[in-house]
Amino acid sequence: MSMKHAPARRPAVSPAMRLTATLTGALLAAGALTPAAASAHGISGRASLPVPAWLFAWAAAVVLVVSFVLLSTMWPNPRLQDAHERKLCFWPPALSVPAGAIGLALFALVVYAGYDGSPYYTANLDPTFIFVTFWVGIPVSCILLGDWFRAFSPWRALARGLRWLGGRANIHWHPPLAYPSWLGRWPVVVGLVCFGWLELVYHDHDNPSLLASLSLAYFALMLLGMALFGIDEWSNRGDAFGGYFGLFARLACLDVHDRTLRLRRPLAGVTSLPRESGTVALVLVIIGITTFDGASNGVVWNTLQPHVQSLFSGLGLGETPSDELADSLGLTLAIAIVVAFYRVGILGMRSVSHRYGTTQLSRSFVHTLIPIGFAYVLAHYFSLLVWQGQAIGYLASNPLGHGTDYFGTAGWRVNYNFIGSTGIWYVQVVALVAGHVSGLALAHDRALVTYPSMQQAVRSQYWMLVVMVGFTSLGLWLLSAVNT
Repeated sequence: MSMKHAPARRPAVSPAMRLTATLTGALLAAGALTPAAASAHGISGRASLPVPAWLFAWAAAVVLVVSFVLLSTMWPNPRLQDAHERKLCFWPPALSVPAGAIGLALFALVVYAGYDGSPYYTANLDPTFIFVTFWVGIPVSCILLGDWFRAFSPWRALARGLRWLGGRANIHWHPPLAYPSWLGRWPVVVGLVCFGWLELVYHDHDNPSLLASLSLAYFALMLLGMALFGIDEWSNRGDAFGGYFGLFARLACLDVHDRTLRLRRPLAGVTSLPRESGTVALVLVIIGITTFDGASNGVVWNTLQPHVQSLFSGLGLGETPSDELADSLGLTLAIAIVVAFYRVGILGMRSVSHRYGTTQLSRSFVHTLIPIGFAYVLAHYFSLLVWQGQAIGYLASNPLGHGTDYFGTAGWRVNYNFIGSTGIWYVQVVALVAGHVSGLALAHDRALVTYPSMQQAVRSQYWMLVVMVGFTSLGLWLLSAVNT
């Protein structure tokens, strides 16, 4: 679906546009009238802000509205639909061999530490490595370096190694099944929801032996998928973590393909996101999981959750199952709220022109939420990454918790003065605003090639502005709604 728009014209800022800007600014300000304290995943205590939290909200509102007006008047032609790549250097395929070996070695260490290491999560490598370094650190680094995990993926490395050994022995494996198009990226969606449930809902999620067993089970599942459908086919559509990291890597300026390292225009990588089944759900689930992570630390859910838990306990369930069921419901509700936000925006866009159906518009514009998804991840996990992430320094030297000191760093401790709560708050707000402005730019750029006229393209983006404002309001509220 692509249509050339009419010759570029710079429309004047219409009264409707001014009204939309005023209403959306008021909506964001009203949604952000929350306590002037900052909190998120990994933060303990309140932040002493130099200015009130509501002032951040007003600033965010102004930035979004001004960005919308500037895009509508000064961005008459699409600029991001083509990556505009420039070759930097040759990328030797042989580098994948040592990278894969490192990935396999780290995976073996995780399994070994889980079974033979200390059962205490603070002394064992696995919980910190999986929930901080792997789950948070890799997607953040992919924004800078591109999809480097693909080369280090242990299951992909083993599958490629087995294929090479089979070729040397004149054994050529051909996948017996063709990957069904209807399945799309749904395996990635299911995998991410399961991991989100493990991290945020399951009470024994930091049990090292359990993490080792789940890691082995996932490894085996990935090998089975690649054996049935092909290594690259399953890696692209069936690997939950590879799909998650690769999605954010599209925001990076660096990319490797055709044996070359290439530099591309910022944000342009997400415009080529395949419009296949499950892609919309993938992006929305990422935002929904992070939304529940923030809400579960907030006063609203901690007020509602005991009532929901008592409902399940009244059915004869124990305390732990009741608590997990209540949080499972909360996770489902958070994802449903995010889906509803996006659905409202799509329905509003369809009212501009009935030329396109809701499914078509939903798939065409979902890439605009990828920067917002990353903004949510960075905002809610940044404190965890910069504080708890330091623990890898001493856990690497003593991965089993048995008193070893392989690298001389076992005596290191987390430095909580590395960055203060106020500094973290600034990073969170900047991440949210930058993510939503990037989403606006991507949506405006896609509208220019979707709608036949500049006027319709701008009108359609009134609704995307409302969506961005809604997500910004939700993000700021989650950061400032702390327990008291």
